[in-house]
Amino acid sequence: MIKRQYGSHDVELSVVGFGGILVTDESGDEAQRRVSRAIDRGVNYFDVAPSYGNAQDMLGPALEPYRSDVFLACKTNVRDAEGAEKEFSESLQKLRTGHIDLYQLHGIQTEEEVDAILAPNGALSLFQRLRERGDISYIGFSAHNEDAALRLLEAYPFDSVLFPINWATWHAGGIGQRIVEAAGKQGTAVLALKALAKRRWQEDEDQVWNKAWYRPVDSYEEAERAFRFTLSRPVVAAVSPGHMEHFEWACDAADRFTPLTPEEEAEIEEAAKSADPIFSRTVTAI
Repeated sequence: MIKRQYGSHDVELSVVGFGGILVTDESGDEAQRRVSRAIDRGVNYFDVAPSYGNAQDMLGPALEPYRSDVFLACKTNVRDAEGAEKEFSESLQKLRTGHIDLYQLHGIQTEEEVDAILAPNGALSLFQRLRERGDISYIGFSAHNEDAALRLLEAYPFDSVLFPINWATWHAGGIGQRIVEAAGKQGTAVLALKALAKRRWQEDEDQVWNKAWYRPVDSYEEAERAFRFTLSRPVVAAVSPGHMEHFEWACDAADRFTPLTPEEEAEIEEAAKSADPIFSRTVTAI
């Protein structure tokens, strides 16, 4: 598995991240099998959140034998320090660890959330204390709204930003490029969300990929094109969707990765003209 440096830090992450939803609602044995499979494929970056159902409960025991050798990222949707600290303690217990490598403000979409996070008693003040105590190593955030994300990047030297870096959202939605540019100027690592997304589900559509609120790619060929686009940007790693098929396709694409040629970039830009991106400058909510 290709690995890339995490920002300016002496840490390298596998370009495929194991998304915690992969073990949501699975049996303990199946969760262990999936984590073991990820380790065998060279994945060392695992990402989870309390909002992913019982993912923390399932990931903790399955990851425990490998914990010292992996990079564990977790998140909180809580915007105030007191509430976030309670959720952080619960995450440590469920994940069976005394330390989170990367702790992230999760799913930021509005200016009001940014205001709450940056307030004197906001969640960011807790994150700083956690790092001072050695409970976490790095501070990051995930977002779907580009303006809110840019404001956070300007307000604080985050170690990483987790943001949709997807061929359709980039070209048809008009988001992603400003994040990559701003992060590059500040030395902030870019982690990718939704690399394998196609579009939103239609109301009468059979949602065959039931762990995704959006329609992901349906074949390896689609996955490889999408993943190559994302990794051809200055992205450290991309987190997989919630089905093992997508995880395996992402790993296969990573093993065979070559940057897109100018001709391939032009083909994708042309294809994006008829795309229906899950996020755009005007559509940010899930």
